[in-house]
Formats: sequence, structure tokens, C-alpha cells
Amino acid sequence: MRKEIMPQEASNEITVHTSSLFDSKQKLFVPGLSISIDTKTGLITKVYKRDNSLPINNVSDQNTIDLRGLTVLPGLVDAHTHIFLHPYADVSSLNQMRDESLVERVVRATNHVKAALAAGYTTYRDLGTEGLRDADVNFRDTINRGIIPGPRLFVATECIASSGGYEIRQENGLPGVGTTVPRISDPADGVDGVRAAVRRRLGAGADVVKFYADYRKRALRFPPPTWPGAKDVSFPPSSDLFAGQRNPNVLQFTQEEMNAMVSEAKRSGAPIAAHAQSPEAVIMAAKAGVTSIEHGYVPSEEALEAMRENNTIFVPTLAVFQTALGAADSVMKTIFDHTKAAFDRGIKLAAGGDTGAFAHGENVLELELLAKAGIPVPDVLQAATLHGWEACGGDLCGRRFGYLENGFAADIVALEGNPLEDLGALRRVKFVMKDGAIYKS
Repeated sequence: MRKEIMPQEASNEITVHTSSLFDSKQKLFVPGLSISIDTKTGLITKVYKRDNSLPINNVSDQNTIDLRGLTVLPGLVDAHTHIFLHPYADVSSLNQMRDESLVERVVRATNHVKAALAAGYTTYRDLGTEGLRDADVNFRDTINRGIIPGPRLFVATECIASSGGYEIRQENGLPGVGTTVPRISDPADGVDGVRAAVRRRLGAGADVVKFYADYRKRALRFPPPTWPGAKDVSFPPSSDLFAGQRNPNVLQFTQEEMNAMVSEAKRSGAPIAAHAQSPEAVIMAAKAGVTSIEHGYVPSEEALEAMRENNTIFVPTLAVFQTALGAADSVMKTIFDHTKAAFDRGIKLAAGGDTGAFAHGENVLELELLAKAGIPVPDVLQAATLHGWEACGGDLCGRRFGYLENGFAADIVALEGNPLEDLGALRRVKFVMKDGAIYKS
């Protein structure tokens, strides 16, 4: 009897060969490693030292990806993004939040996440919809369902602020007479009120909670001209980023309120991030036990010590100061020095540029600025990989990424060139895999 030959089933296992792979725990490049991946789970099943039997020529086939000759990293993590924003240099944040339609902002966001993925960013921590309420939850789910390509999203929905703390300031706001503007935060006051706000955010589908420890809330005391032909007020105070009193950072919550938000988030198994710019806000939020401090740019030994003592992750968002805020070189040097001082104290850094205020797909700018601040390149790469996972919540994420090892997500990026020798290699992304699926080759 003639035996029927059945078609061979495609294997669920992919093997990736590398010649230089970044170990984000040890902060070094390891030669001659190969990676086994289960495409059903999207997880790495084995990382092993390869023998020298492979031929020199490329050995890629249906189940083999040969990345030798490229520099291989874990997929990059941007720890501070806004998918519904595009560069303020093109359209102000006010006009985006107030005037762009829901459809336009969602379509733009679809382009944003595609650009980010192509740039090697396989994970985004998205810290606020800026006027679109809880739309980031549904957007996240479209990526998770495979409807559109994009980074793995960890979203905050609306951020929490105290009454009048984070909102669009307008002069023509009389009820029934003036213009209307969208809500851009979930306002809450008092210990019970802020606990309820955390519960609302988690109930809405947030992966991570974000609150404003401080913000510039007194804009209407000395209102700046915000429409064509508007006049400025006479003799306004300085707008200096550090000492200006025209619209200074103001504390939003008491220590007890911050403590309550952090305890409620942690009780529910969620990480929590604090927007904190002034030293007082940084100190209070760090003492409350937040997962991360965002911005924290004002130099302060006490603020650095509070972050160090409480094992707080610091996300300095250097890129937004240079781009959207147009900080002068002297100001940037002060912020760079403060960031380097944090690193020198052993404070864990995660890389997030406040991306959206500048272009998605240009995320690597934050890594370039961290290096310019004096952070060694291996530590910059760790901030953009393993520490990014930790900023997203670590094991609270429900999935491990940012490191290439058994049980971690198969998020793999390959670069042309060596970033230790040429940081521009980070912009030459030749290959992107997320969860074992190839998005760029």
C-alpha cells in the first residue's frame, strides 16, 4: 500500500541567531547567543550560547531569523507618552484638546503607534488622554486584539487632580455664555475623594494610575495672550522655568491625600505615577510610595534623597523640555546636571520623553538626551528596556518584557551599528518583533 505523504505542519518555534545581544540586567553585550521563541505564547523559551557550527552566510528560513551582524536589544519601552497628542510645534495642546475631533485624534493615534513600533518601541506607558476621557482603554484593546499594529500599551485614562488643578484655563468661561472646553482630569479632593478617584480610574480600565502632585494652576492671575490680537497684562512676573512667579507650580494634594491614592492603587495591584515638578511635590509623592516621579526637573538634594530612600523610579522627560517647552541651553544644562545627580545617587531611571508633545517615532531623542546628560550608554539602554518594564509595574503588568530571557516576551529589536560606538545606531532600526510576531524586517 502506498503511504500518503501529509503536508508538514509549520512549527510553533522560531530560532533567532544573534552575534551581539544586550543583556539589560548586566548592562553588557553578549556575543554568540541564540533565542528560541514559542509563537503561540509569544514568549522566549530559551536563550543559549551557540556553538560555532553555523555557516558565515545568512541562514534565515521559515523558522529561523538570522540577525548576526546587527546589534540586538530587547524591545524599547517609552515610559511617558500620550498617544492622542502630536507635536505642539504644529498645533498647540489647547487646539488639539479643544478643536480636533475625536475621529481625527484617534486616526492620528493610529499613525502614532505605527511610527513608534517601527522605531523599535514595543511598549508604551501612556499617561493621560488629554481630553478624551477613557478612550485609551479602547485604543489599547484594538492593539491587543490585533486590529491595528502598535506597542503594548499600559494606559492611565484620565489623570487625577484636585479641584481646579489640571484643567484648560479660559477667560470666556461664564456658564451659559462662554465657550466650553473638554475635561482633562478627574478632579478629586479629600482622603475619601481621592480614594474614590483611584477606584474610578481602575474601574474604567486603567493599567496605571497617575495623579498631579503639583501643577501650574494660577494662569488666570496673570493671563498670557492666547488668541490673535490679545493683549498681555502689564508688568507680569517672570516666566522663568525655575523661579518664575507668573504661573508657578502649586501643590495639589496634602500628604494624607497622596498616601491614600498610593495605598488604594497598591491595594488593587496597580502601579502609580506622580507628575511632580517642584521639590516639595517630589518629596511628598516619593514619601507616599509612588512607583515613579515624572519630570522632577527642579534641582534639589532633598528631592533626590527622597527618591533614593523610597526606591522611586525617576522619569526625567528631558525631550519635552528641549522640544515643546523650548528650554534654553543653560536651562537644559541645569536639568541635565540634576538628572546625572539622580543617576549618581543610584536612583533608578526610566526613559520617557513625554512623547506626543514631540513626534511619535522620534522617541529615541530621550535616549540621546540622557546620554548627553552624562548617563553611560549601557545605563541609558537599561532605562529604555528593563527599567521601563518596572515603571509599567514590573510583575503587576501580567507579562514580563524589557529583558531577553526564558519566560519574557519575545520583543526583539535589531540595529545597524553599535550604539556604544555610535548612538545614531538607535535610529537605524532594521528589525522589530513584538510577542514573537515580526513587524519590521
